[in-house]
Amino acid sequence: MSTNTSNPRLWALILGASSGFGAATARELAKRGYHIIGIHLDRRDTLPLAEQVIADIQATGQEAWFFNINAADPRKRDQVCDEIQQRFQSASEPQTIRILMHSLAFGTLRPFVSENPEENITPAQMNMTLDVMAHTLVYWTQALLARGLMTEGGRIFAMTSSGSERVFPYYGAVSAAKAALESHVRQLAMELAPRKITVNAIRAGVTDTPALRKIPGHEELIRIAQERNPSGRLTTPEDVARAIAALASEDLSWMTGNVINVDGGEFIV
Repeated sequence: MSTNTSNPRLWALILGASSGFGAATARELAKRGYHIIGIHLDRRDTLPLAEQVIADIQATGQEAWFFNINAADPRKRDQVCDEIQQRFQSASEPQTIRILMHSLAFGTLRPFVSENPEENITPAQMNMTLDVMAHTLVYWTQALLARGLMTEGGRIFAMTSSGSERVFPYYGAVSAAKAALESHVRQLAMELAPRKITVNAIRAGVTDTPALRKIPGHEELIRIAQERNPSGRLTTPEDVARAIAALASEDLSWMTGNVINVDGGEFIV
């Protein structure tokens, strides 16, 4: 994929771009000619992760605009989208966001009901988890479309997990968020079909990422996945990145509203 003066420069906006699936996809898409807008939330100790992703993107010859913000903050979201719009309008050639990837993994891992009621998840924690890990997909989509930053041919991808259908200890709020995220994907797919924008969820297999390592008992999840996966290994972020890059093809404009397994067959066994 390449760009020239007769076609718009293609960008990918990735929510959660500094690690895991988002970082791998940013690198893969940059190799394929996309410029990258990265949204991430890192403190000083993890900021080098984002800096390395930026360096890897730039090494491919592509541009990297990264914003270290809370993606669930409406004011910050509007500020970033306004800045993108201004940069696009001042550019010497047409620009468009071809891909929006939602890969935000920030939620509360607490039981709904515990022997100690003080350990129960609170309404604020439940609402925050659903907002960050599900509802932000809708809000960022609205913001991009309102400014004309994504048009016909756009591709929207949201990272889900088997937790949308299965239960794990401490995973209740995240599980609810993943189920809601998949529902949002279907609704957006229906509403955006007339605009020729596709929306799909990507359900990766168990992947050893920083987000997974925050889940209590993640070692057991990894062990079970290694045993059951018919392909004989865990999913990697790079597996998912290559799948998203392929699904972004113009040839797949008729594929929308799906939950697509990228897991080596893990989910079916």
